[in-house]
Amino acid sequence: MAAKFQAVKINRKLIFAAVIALATVGATSAFMAPKSQETQPEAVAAKPALYVSTAKPALAAWPVKLVANGDIAPWQEAIVGAEIDGLRLSAVNVNVGDWVRKGQVIAEFAKDTMYQSLAEQGAMVVEAEAVLAEAKANAVRARFLQKSGALPAQQINQLLIAERTAEAKLSAAKARRASSQLQLGYTHVLAPDDGVISARVATLGAVVSSGDELFRLIRKNRLEWRAEVTAADLANIKTGGEVIITLPDREQIKGTVRMVAPTVDPKTRNALVYVDVNSTPQVKAGMFASGEFLLGTTDALSVPQQAVVIRDGFSYVFAVDSSNRISQVKVQVGRRRSNRIEILDGLPGDTDIVVSGAGFLTDGDLVSVQAESANTSNPG
Repeated sequence: MAAKFQAVKINRKLIFAAVIALATVGATSAFMAPKSQETQPEAVAAKPALYVSTAKPALAAWPVKLVANGDIAPWQEAIVGAEIDGLRLSAVNVNVGDWVRKGQVIAEFAKDTMYQSLAEQGAMVVEAEAVLAEAKANAVRARFLQKSGALPAQQINQLLIAERTAEAKLSAAKARRASSQLQLGYTHVLAPDDGVISARVATLGAVVSSGDELFRLIRKNRLEWRAEVTAADLANIKTGGEVIITLPDREQIKGTVRMVAPTVDPKTRNALVYVDVNSTPQVKAGMFASGEFLLGTTDALSVPQQAVVIRDGFSYVFAVDSSNRISQVKVQVGRRRSNRIEILDGLPGDTDIVVSGAGFLTDGDLVSVQAESANTSNPG
């Protein structure tokens, strides 16, 4: 048994030695293998940073506009006052906002006093007519007796003068009666023109003095926009030009330049431009509104708004070259219209620029360009 155990032990040592030898040979073979058999890493292809769409700048005629602010005011506001003194208002027929016609009775004064005065003046006219009739009869006799010498010349002159005095008194009495009739007409307060009552001071039962204001009337209900424009811009505004006015509720109405003020305010250096507006229920006197004077059209090179990126206070677009590499181009922007921006300087008109995804790019990026956008937004 001892001999058998010793034989097994020897065999194990031989097997272990053989394994060690094989491992050593394998390692040496691997180390000595030629470099041409080593695995080479594959070159990594450059990947695009973003998928983008492109477009070319578009040239189109754009309107030239001048923006201004101002108040909406009545074209003309008539003040209706009392033309008679010391009478009581017996009726007030209209209120603020009412439309009236020229000659319409809008208020009335009590007439009792005026009727009494008119009757008195009528009686004085009748009396003056009687005095005149007597004076004329005396004058006729005086002229007849003047030829015969029966009356002294002095007495004849007195009778003739009395005739002329009676005629003057009758004329004065008739004038006072006409004045009373005219004042009776003033007891009816009439609208001086068609329009809308904008203010009412008249109060039923009040006793007013001559000249006191009773109503204010917007003539023809005609309103105008009084825009403040700098002196430098006045030369661009012409009578009859079209204006688009934006009201506080964002509704837009049309207007027409009626007149440019002949003077400039020496403090503000601004001048008023008077614009007739189309009257609508939304337009009210006293509103503050902004507007745009349409001064014609000019050619504008524009790009979609999303193609312009603002960085560090400057505007940029991203041009794409033939190898789909991006270059950042600094541009000067101008007017904005709809979803497009005018490019004033820095960009040739045939340049392909990035539209979608421009905000995520940097100079030198590689991109994958999708089918070129055909300016889906109207460049005009």
